[in-house]
Amino acid sequence: MTAEPAYQHLMSELGFVMTQVGSELVGTAPVIDEMCVPGVPHLRTSILATWVDHLAGLLAAQAMSPRVPVTLQLDVDLIAPAPGSGLVRGIGRVLKRGRSVFFAGVEFDAGDDEVFAVGTGCFMAAPDEALNLPPKLSLEHAPPAQTLRVPLARRAGCERLEPGVSALPRSDDGLNSANTVHGGLLALVVEEAMLSLSPGATLCSLNLRYLRPVRVGPAVATARTSAGLGQIEVRDAGNANRLSVLATARLFDR
Repeated sequence: MTAEPAYQHLMSELGFVMTQVGSELVGTAPVIDEMCVPGVPHLRTSILATWVDHLAGLLAAQAMSPRVPVTLQLDVDLIAPAPGSGLVRGIGRVLKRGRSVFFAGVEFDAGDDEVFAVGTGCFMAAPDEALNLPPKLSLEHAPPAQTLRVPLARRAGCERLEPGVSALPRSDDGLNSANTVHGGLLALVVEEAMLSLSPGATLCSLNLRYLRPVRVGPAVATARTSAGLGQIEVRDAGNANRLSVLATARLFDR
């Protein structure tokens, strides 16, 4: 009898491994083709946003424990296009530990100390005080059973419906601890809506404001551009089309 494969969260297939180094969190992952924008040899900016969420979110959890942190805002700005191979390293640091909000910053390099992208994450404690983190937060996790075998958008079921519009279904392996769509996947649907207007491009900035969780799905992103600035709305189509994310993005000049 063949054993059933162990359950694995979609985001774990990105292979990001974190370690504590003093007051900093350091995360690393090998970049493979499936993490890049299809047809473009550069890591997806939405994946960098996901890694900002991982690093900054864990720093927030350490600071807010036992309260559960909720992501309010993620920002990623690239100095140069992200690499399409090799190892990427992110270093997360606390910027502000306030009573009600928490800020952390992340710098990304390709293992050579040359920063190619910076990010920030802003968090607040979940309003429901009954939600609590585990008594001990651990960074010790087994390596993923597998890494991406198909491009990320295909793996997540994210589709470009028409120029400027993309959709992402709710899936059991793409949820967060509150059983709503993971913030990193919402970054992906935003990126796909923007890139559908300019095939072959990559994002040099991605700024996300999380207004409301996507509980039902699909998450539908609609992008419009003006003078090089993309403005994107994400709505929970199965939940009265409620506005969930407001985002802005810019493309690298080609």
